[in-house]
Amino acid sequence: MYQKIKSQLADKNVNLVAVSKTKSKEAILEIYHHGQRIFGENRTAELREKQEALPKDISWHMIGSLQKNKVKHIAPFVDLIHSVDSLSLAEQIHKEAIKNDRRIPILLQYKIGTELTKQGLDIGESQSAIQEILRLENIAVHGVMGMASFTNDHEQVRKEFKQLKSIFDQLKNQYFQNIPEFKEISMGMSGDYEIAIEEGATLVRIGSLIFGSRN
Repeated sequence: MYQKIKSQLADKNVNLVAVSKTKSKEAILEIYHHGQRIFGENRTAELREKQEALPKDISWHMIGSLQKNKVKHIAPFVDLIHSVDSLSLAEQIHKEAIKNDRRIPILLQYKIGTELTKQGLDIGESQSAIQEILRLENIAVHGVMGMASFTNDHEQVRKEFKQLKSIFDQLKNQYFQNIPEFKEISMGMSGDYEIAIEEGATLVRIGSLIFGSRN
């Protein structure tokens, strides 16, 4: 299945984040030896442990909800934080980036799904936050992230992905016109990644289709 997904994505110029949360180092290495280099984790302790034990050319992405007091654990090495949903979290990442003499890439997470448990910025409320985030020199905003509703209604999912693409376009025009690194739209998981690709995803986060169901 991994090779099938990779060929699908290559045709569309979309990058795969292999979601390796709860998976063993052996399972990650198996996919690594097939050529996969980007892996996503949602817990800082597990991410740090795997980063220390696995090959150093792996690009580690933090894809889960991130507590401010946990940023320090991943700041030395994380390649992209997908889940920045507040100014205060961005400021904490900036502080830790300075300590590690790094400029840490982030995505702004927007709430597009309907569930109350879904987290993320609201497009209206985020305008002032973005202006503040742009002043944080040790953060690089690379794009946006969103999670669609957990539903079998494909049209609902498509509508939500269209919304995220619209937010990306709006931000690009308003704040990031001259910032080429602002180019990523992280959306789509195992159940809906094909719709996400059709609606403009540049990064898809796929776990169970590659590794099997969660441990």
